[in-house]
Order: sequence, then structure tokens, then C-alpha cells
Amino acid sequence: MQLPRDPSNVAHALVAAFPTRLVGDVQSVLAVMPEARLAPMTPFEVEVQGETVAIPSRIYNEEPGADLGRPLAETQQVILHCLYSRHHDGWVRQRHLEQMVASGEPWVVPFVVQLAGEYVLEILEAIGRGLPGLTVPGSAQRRLYGEFIARNPAFFARTERRVVSYWSCYYRWKYGAFGTYPGCVLLEAFRAAVVEQVGAQWPRHMPRLPLADAGERPA
Repeated sequence: MQLPRDPSNVAHALVAAFPTRLVGDVQSVLAVMPEARLAPMTPFEVEVQGETVAIPSRIYNEEPGADLGRPLAETQQVILHCLYSRHHDGWVRQRHLEQMVASGEPWVVPFVVQLAGEYVLEILEAIGRGLPGLTVPGSAQRRLYGEFIARNPAFFARTERRVVSYWSCYYRWKYGAFGTYPGCVLLEAFRAAVVEQVGAQWPRHMPRLPLADAGERPA
């Protein structure tokens, strides 16, 4: 399902992907973005620091030229990269992810976690490179992601199931053991982050490690 092809609705859909305090910044970003060829795909909702945002599954705007992006302030640049991390082209998603994955802004986190549940292997690897602190106990990155997952358990559970599904469908031939798949490595780091945040075990919606036999079925 897609939103109506009314430009005002397209703008509303993109503004809704960020906390309300960023409305002005998002509008500045939209001013440099080419008009969308298609309306954004149905959004997914998550909570960011007590506020619900609705992030498009995909957007269809061409990228702005480099000269158009330059006038944007630092926060606006990050917003632009977040939006294009939802682009329908995987190469575009990866390019913009690499520009914003290390951000410490809480509203960036759902864009990154959503990409962890998608199928492009190079994107999974880029997330791992961009979040070195995720595996460090007590680090700022670990707290940031642990807090987000604690607020969004259903979203994280859905992400887990998607990672297992994409591994089984596309990458099982390359990673016979689920535990060696980059998506699983990310999930385990996210899980450690939320366990540290809440001080308790967290529900698991993927195979228990190790899943070494390539003939085994994921749970």
C-alpha cells in the first residue's frame, strides 16, 4: 500500500519520520530534495524517546546534487542521509547509511536497526563497521541502541525474524552456521545492548547459537 500521490502528503510522510522538534530542519531538507517519482511506501512506527515516529519503508526521490546539499546544517545533513537510507536503490541506501550510522542522535537509531533487518549484505557489514562501540560494555553506542530496543520490543522481534528469513533464503549457502552471518552478529550485539540496558534477559526470536548444521531449519 502507498500513500496518496499528493505532494503535501509526501512531505507530511517524510516529516513524520522524525521527532516534532526537527520539523523545521526536515522541511529545509525537503526543499533540496527532488520531487518523488512515487509516493513513499507504507511507514513503520517506532518510539523515539517517548515520541512515535513513522518512517517510510521506501522513498523514490532522486538524490539531490552535491551543490544542493551543501547549504544544509549538520543536523539537516544527517536527516537527509536518514531519509535516503530508505531509498529503493540498495547502493543509495548503503552510501547514505555510511554517512550517518555513527551518529549519536537517538532518532537515527531506527533507520539503522531497520537496515539491519534487510537483505543487502554490504549494508549489514557497513553497520558493523560503523558501530564499533556496540560491543563495548558501557559505551555510548551500546546505551543508545539498548534504550531504543527496550522501547520497541515488537519492532526488534520483527527485525530478528527478518534477519533469520533473509539468511535462510539468500545467504545460507555462504554462511552455513547462522551464528557466522553478519546479520546474526549484529542481532547478538543489539541483544547484549538491551540486556545491559534493562538488566535482564530479553526474549529471543531467532535460533539459539550455534546453528552449525546447514541443514537445520531456523526456529
